[in-house]
Amino acid sequence: MRFSQAFIPTVKEVPKDAVDASHVLLLRGGYIRMIGAGIYEMLPLGQRVLTKIARIIREEMDAAGAQEVLMPAMLPASYFKETGRWEVYGDVLVRMKDRRGGHYHLAPTHEEIVTDMVRREVRSYKQLPLNLYQVQWKYRDEPRPRAGLMRCREFLMKDAYSFDTSLEKAEVSYATMRDAYHRIFSRLGLTYRVVEADSGQIGGDTSAEFQVLAQSGEDHIVACTGCDYAANVEIAGTRVDEEGVADSSGTPARAQVETPDVRSIEDVVRFFEGRGEVSPATTLKSLLYVTLEDDEETEPRQALIVVRGDHEVNEIKVARAMGAGGVRLASEDEVKASLGAGAGSVGPVGTPDDLRVIVDHAVAHVADAVCGANVDGYHLQHVAFGRDFEAERAHLRVVGEGDACPRCGEALAQYRGIEGGHIFILGTHYSGKMNATFLDENGKAKPFVMGCYGIGVTRLMAAAIEQHHDDHGIRWPVPIAPYEATVLALGKGAEVKSAAAEIYEALRAEGVEVLFDDRKDRPGVKFKDADLIGVPFRISVGARGLEEGVAELKRRDGGEPESVPLAEVAAKVAAWVREERGR
Repeated sequence: MRFSQAFIPTVKEVPKDAVDASHVLLLRGGYIRMIGAGIYEMLPLGQRVLTKIARIIREEMDAAGAQEVLMPAMLPASYFKETGRWEVYGDVLVRMKDRRGGHYHLAPTHEEIVTDMVRREVRSYKQLPLNLYQVQWKYRDEPRPRAGLMRCREFLMKDAYSFDTSLEKAEVSYATMRDAYHRIFSRLGLTYRVVEADSGQIGGDTSAEFQVLAQSGEDHIVACTGCDYAANVEIAGTRVDEEGVADSSGTPARAQVETPDVRSIEDVVRFFEGRGEVSPATTLKSLLYVTLEDDEETEPRQALIVVRGDHEVNEIKVARAMGAGGVRLASEDEVKASLGAGAGSVGPVGTPDDLRVIVDHAVAHVADAVCGANVDGYHLQHVAFGRDFEAERAHLRVVGEGDACPRCGEALAQYRGIEGGHIFILGTHYSGKMNATFLDENGKAKPFVMGCYGIGVTRLMAAAIEQHHDDHGIRWPVPIAPYEATVLALGKGAEVKSAAAEIYEALRAEGVEVLFDDRKDRPGVKFKDADLIGVPFRISVGARGLEEGVAELKRRDGGEPESVPLAEVAAKVAAWVREERGR
């Protein structure tokens, strides 16, 4: 493609309200344009990148035995109502009515539709296993769309669904998809980690995320420095003695201390300074949580959740411990009604018999703690689990840097990542609700055991930039770059343009995707646009180089420019491209 004929509207200024590197560079580089909050159009460069990402995904999905389908984006409400997600999705669902008053929505995901497809067409175990996938647009009415393609209201996604006769066979399908995802993310040229994850509103149990490592990532993950354990901090565990209790034989008797205007952990440590060895790690943070129930008929349940003062509560773990789909912090009025004191003065000692108390395992290993007294303006000093109070124990806290790996005990390291892919074993979560069954070997109807496997195609485009950019622009990995090489004709002379055109045609003959910058702009403009757009290999042809019979070659990902004889340029660049394609 000749730049003079291409539609590549680059801009110099940082666009208004764009902060993340990918958002800024996709707009400045002429890849995308916003037409509404969280809604973007793909310009030619953006479409080329999306096509390449999708092609790699399709190749690996096909090789893994999956078959491509295409399901509608506009769906009747009846399917989501059948599984209860019409209510669960709430305002995130883009809803509409047709002229007859029928309720519809734009698909945020397709579990119900593919389950209906299979329950209508598959009758026997002999037709299984089955794996169907699509590359389709999804729609979610995000309350705060941001970061360009990272979190928008319309996005391209690859979603696949496996159907098996048993959980054991579903685990085989899951493993096959996990291997396929490894190949996909490696071929895309991304540095990533596979982490244990929570399934969220999709449902199911076994779940893993493919996290693209980037300092700008919104997800916090931990990975072991000694083994392959990695997990999202939402569910990450740590090695801890789940049975033992700290030795409190030397702990003084519990004492109630008046603590006016002391509410936070910092306040407690400051107040008790000089009154014993009190630190955040020897204080107890007590928070009252209330379950979020799926229906109005079920009464919300409460539990007092207790963690060490230097730890943070993990609400996903709290929900699991309480056996709920979600939880919320109790209001000040609810806290006072249940415990008789305000939120800054509550604790696990002397709680009502009908109130469930759950402590993090680390709490049991504090021999001499300070906690709220359940009396406004008072705290208890010298409190010990097992001596002064009893409670259920569970993993309740956020795990972080330096904690012990739950598998091998080595230290965990903390990273930030961008979720690029997510795989689940759904079990019968949808097939059971939708009565989607097959006949087994004995002619008995059984629900399909399902798996779900998603990749955010547009998000990966942004994630790749977050991981691969510098102050000058994008540094695309070769497999997904819009063009693999760019030839710059520097200067106005006919000989320069002719020599550059010869290299351009020679590269095309070698099968290299090349952008020929034949514009009449100054060399500085062409260099800046080449760096901004992020084409991996740059060939510069100028009058001085022609006199010496050479062109300048430079890799976008670093290294010094090198001079190469004109006759050897195309072959050398083609060799570089083939090497990078094969990685």
